[in-house]
Amino acid sequence: MIDEIIKDARERMDKSLHSLESAFNKIRTGRAHPGILDSVMVPYYGTDTPIQQMANVTIEDARTIAVSPWEKKLLPEIEKAILKSDLGLNPSNNGDVIRIPMPALTEETRKEYTKQAKQEAENARIAIRNIRRDANSHTKDLLKEKEISEDEERRAEQSIQKLTDSFIEKVDAKFAEKESDLLTI
Repeated sequence: MIDEIIKDARERMDKSLHSLESAFNKIRTGRAHPGILDSVMVPYYGTDTPIQQMANVTIEDARTIAVSPWEKKLLPEIEKAILKSDLGLNPSNNGDVIRIPMPALTEETRKEYTKQAKQEAENARIAIRNIRRDANSHTKDLLKEKEISEDEERRAEQSIQKLTDSFIEKVDAKFAEKESDLLTI
């Protein structure tokens, strides 16, 4: 019983961590990386499709992303989708490849993106704490139903707290990494 609760909490906390990573991928740094286009969807035969499923996304140099669609007729659609996204990117199309230069970040935008990253990290911490609360309430329910003893409940809460602490440390480490990326000129 208790092992199932802890396992469920671990899985949910892991999902929160993955969610944080995908949120961090949307926050661009001065360097080019293909993950920045993960959220861009392109209309393809009536269905919104991620760019990665219809084109090769590569890094040409430290500040340029190249998108090579598998069907040349998709070039204008992909270009429009990138322009419509709220990433602040200006793609250029040469007929075969879309090149996306990454603009240099000003001090003001760096601070703004750092604030955004801090908020995303805080949201992840809150989600992890909510998962801890849910797991603890499940153990309290088991105690009320006399399925576990008070000692078992106390041990379970300690295990859940250790799990929570480890995931919050991971969130803090990911935020510190993203912050250093953002503040590096």
